[in-house]
Amino acid sequence: MENNKKQVVVKDLVKKFGSFVANDHLTFEVNSGEIFGFLGANGAGKTTAIKILCGLSAPTSGEVKVAGFDIYKQREQIKKSIGYMSQKFSLYDDLTIAENIRFYGGIYGLNRQQIKLKTSDYMDSLSLHEYASSRVEELPLGIKQKLSFMVAILHEPPIVFLDEPTGGVDPLTRRQFWEMIYQEAQNGKTIFVTTHYMDEAEYCHRVSIMVDGKIEALDTPAGLKEKFGVDSVEKVFIKLARG
Repeated sequence: MENNKKQVVVKDLVKKFGSFVANDHLTFEVNSGEIFGFLGANGAGKTTAIKILCGLSAPTSGEVKVAGFDIYKQREQIKKSIGYMSQKFSLYDDLTIAENIRFYGGIYGLNRQQIKLKTSDYMDSLSLHEYASSRVEELPLGIKQKLSFMVAILHEPPIVFLDEPTGGVDPLTRRQFWEMIYQEAQNGKTIFVTTHYMDEAEYCHRVSIMVDGKIEALDTPAGLKEKFGVDSVEKVFIKLARG
């Protein structure tokens, strides 16, 4: 993991909806090549914060920089500098693998030759040749998830946001998915991941845990376990969630 460049810098981020405070003075940084776990129960404020970091929403106040760009003035540059994968929607089910890659490659501004090379590369690296003429809806879920991840980084962004990327897949596929994440982090990509699987939090370099709009803990998995005197991140999470 490289520590020399901050890819995400957040200082005193506040997001309000009327009188409701969804994000309450969040402050954290994420480095190049870091796998950063962003945990919290439903309603803790994770999704609101991610929408801001992805340039889809503006903060009420605070400083936010993503890939060196300012959230208030350079939102379009941020969108071009990130990848995003959601559990709910990432690929078009009624298109084939190649058609999805071609579609997203066009959106990301890749030329025809780049798209052709990426398609060939993904077919080989993910062993997709037997599914070449299949529509995405016909793919096994595990393969669909891996393909979604690779399409999210098609344009080689420095940061990729993964929003509960392994929901519903079996433990072996989850492990393989995390091997792909590790590989990309070793290549220098910053991986910002939310998950409901607490065992996955153990794979992150650092983990933040949100409760009621605030970051209540932020450290390495080992550091969190030591601080709270427990043997798993899940137990840290439960302690914090219960107050």
